[in-house]
Amino acid sequence: MNDTPGNLERVILERLDAAVRDSGAAARISRIVERVDGILARDPEAIEAWEPIPLDVYGSGLPDEIRSSWVFVLRHGVATGAERHPNSRQRMVSWLGAGDFQVHDGQRWRSHLMTSGTVGSLLERWISIPPNTWHQGVVGDA
Repeated sequence: MNDTPGNLERVILERLDAAVRDSGAAARISRIVERVDGILARDPEAIEAWEPIPLDVYGSGLPDEIRSSWVFVLRHGVATGAERHPNSRQRMVSWLGAGDFQVHDGQRWRSHLMTSGTVGSLLERWISIPPNTWHQGVVGDA
């Protein structure tokens, strides 16, 4: 599996990157992240917590094919378990921290190490997973 997106997908990731980094959107996303982090902190047995982000947070910055947006906070030292989405492409950005987002290529798991903020390149901060592709988040000790 080649994890380098094609030109059209890269353009979509660039638009999404600009949308989440817009100062108004970033402030609202940060508040949601804090809230979801609190949910996870209150449940020591949970490996993750989540909440949808209303699409109006992004104004008109989203590509038309984007139908939902979510914050997921993963506990350190866990793997989320494998899942796939038969009918949709999953695009994810690392907001805080770092981790390994693994994608199964049909034979083995391939790591996609992710960084947060503006330190890494677009493809170090984002991952684009085609429909019907098994994937899982793996978080280290931090």
